[in-house]
Amino acid sequence: MEILYICAPNVTPMKSYLETAIKAAIEGGKEIMKIYATDFDVEIKGDNSPLTLADRNANDVINTYLLTTDVPIISEENKQIEFSERSQWQSCWIVDPLDGTKEFVKRNGEFTVNIALVKNGNPVLGVIYVPVSRTLYFTNADADQARKIEIDEDNYSMDQILSGAEVLAPAEKSEPVKVVGSRSHLNDDTRNFIAEIEKDQQVEIVSRGSSLKFCLVAEGNAHVYPRFAPTMEWDTAAGHAICNASGVSVIDQNTQKPLQYNKENLLNPYFLVTA
Repeated sequence: MEILYICAPNVTPMKSYLETAIKAAIEGGKEIMKIYATDFDVEIKGDNSPLTLADRNANDVINTYLLTTDVPIISEENKQIEFSERSQWQSCWIVDPLDGTKEFVKRNGEFTVNIALVKNGNPVLGVIYVPVSRTLYFTNADADQARKIEIDEDNYSMDQILSGAEVLAPAEKSEPVKVVGSRSHLNDDTRNFIAEIEKDQQVEIVSRGSSLKFCLVAEGNAHVYPRFAPTMEWDTAAGHAICNASGVSVIDQNTQKPLQYNKENLLNPYFLVTA
């Protein structure tokens, strides 16, 4: 694959990074859909999560694009780099080439490509692509807006994407309070959180797979997303950036501060997503 980028004088570094990430996500999504259309095999990784050829192929394509930026990459499917080296990075990409592999295996369409740019531990740019619906969520280059657009994978332009996408906004307070979760798979901490809300207000559970949970809150289709179960940084960085840009907070429940990235341990603490 030949990739050529010529940056005009009025293209800022962040706009160039954004366009590269968008292109990488879309092209990665195309690779995923090639496998999705077949009777794919499922391999089991060491942590017992399913790994398909789609993960690997998408990761290879995404790396090809992001490596042109000379910004180091943390990806779920790349060999993990020691913290002694990562700790020297001021910026890095954090990538999940196929978030929601279990949703992929179930063929319910609720899986995504996640790409985030992190600076000094904070997500400053995010792209989430949903290959089945061809829906693209992304921050603008200034990271003060989150946007959404459905694209034609085979016939799109970057100008069309950047200028034609709708701006996302979180929901106003209302009842019922829409909580992102699953009635059948709630742990005790999440049940207790919901029970506290139910003392004063009605609650509706809204279920969605992968990083689409963040998008539900960012676009106003849910009010709050309590994640009181393990996640990794590549599961959350892109969604966190999109939430930040739409005015939604992603708060570490230990520190009561925003989640941080490129930590020594890439496992996230429990967190709460809320406007």
